[in-house]
Amino acid sequence: MDWFPLWLSLQVAATATALAAVLGIGGGYLLAKGRFRGRGLLEALASLPIVLPPTVLGYYLLVLCGNDTVVGDTWQNVTGQPLVFTPAGAVLAATVASLPFCLRTARAAIESVDPRLEQAARTMGLPEWQVAARVTLPLVRRGIIAGVALGFARALGDFGATVMVAGNIPGQTQTMPIAVYDAVQAGNDDRAALLAVILSLVAVLVLVNRFSRNAL
Repeated sequence: MDWFPLWLSLQVAATATALAAVLGIGGGYLLAKGRFRGRGLLEALASLPIVLPPTVLGYYLLVLCGNDTVVGDTWQNVTGQPLVFTPAGAVLAATVASLPFCLRTARAAIESVDPRLEQAARTMGLPEWQVAARVTLPLVRRGIIAGVALGFARALGDFGATVMVAGNIPGQTQTMPIAVYDAVQAGNDDRAALLAVILSLVAVLVLVNRFSRNAL
């Protein structure tokens, strides 16, 4: 049994979720508190990964971040490695796929905070960043944790965008969902079933932990 796809999937999902959490909390706070031109467009763009077919999302990522693009060239100049068809490409695809879950839950949680609590902190002379760090974000930690859990599950199970951006290279970029597809195509039903069960168990554990925390 080759366990590489599982370890790669866990590493990719963990890294992607960390990035999506940072971007999602920041974006959620901006959308919840900000009033600026282009806010609706930003919200629509942040929600696109939910509604677009994963292969279309992967295609756009290739167009924006491929080897012949500004992003791809900059990445290669800095790291010495290409961005696409590498584990970094898998992280990119998983980050974009999981970002809406972190952002939307963070925004909804932040909007639910009683503004009187934040105003009370402001009257005590706290600057806005301390109001966010010491009042708003601690109050919405459960919502943020829920979004991070959903984002991790989404990143762990991404197939379409990942296979477009990272490819299917055994021992290098083959994540668990891609390995399941590969096993089915090769007629190896036992391996496909085992990988599918393992992936499902990991996802269930993440979601059970999320709902258990919310129930406390």
